[in-house]
Amino acid sequence: MSKTPNRLVDGYADVGQWVSWGSVTIPPRRSVRVVTRDELLAYCLDKPGAWSDEPWEGDLVAKVGNKIFAFTGEDTVGLKLGANRDEANEWLLRYPHHASVMAYIGRFGWNTLRMGGAIPDDEILEAIDTSYEAVVGKLPRSQRP
Repeated sequence: MSKTPNRLVDGYADVGQWVSWGSVTIPPRRSVRVVTRDELLAYCLDKPGAWSDEPWEGDLVAKVGNKIFAFTGEDTVGLKLGANRDEANEWLLRYPHHASVMAYIGRFGWNTLRMGGAIPDDEILEAIDTSYEAVVGKLPRSQRP
């Protein structure tokens, strides 16, 4: 069984073979809705005080105050998922093929989550909420929304 969709077609995973995601097994030719980068960014920007930035060419991030709370990629999102590495490692244990430690800042509790795989969209959205709250909590009171 494949663990990932073959390709995305109009925001849906085209699963041309049996796919197993957690306890769910999807038969061939059934589509599963996948959150797009634009939808993910829009969700981030709906947060109080959130704004979009492009600190590096082609890399869109969501910020609150002057701090990043989400790095958006084509099929990934980088988020602060724990106060430290040990807390963030829970994601790696639950989704070993779809969650990874972010380069450079991973030791501070940042992970990359792959969309359209084993991690349900609602858990990714909850992870965005967690990241936002963690970053807002570290802002000086004068910069908090």
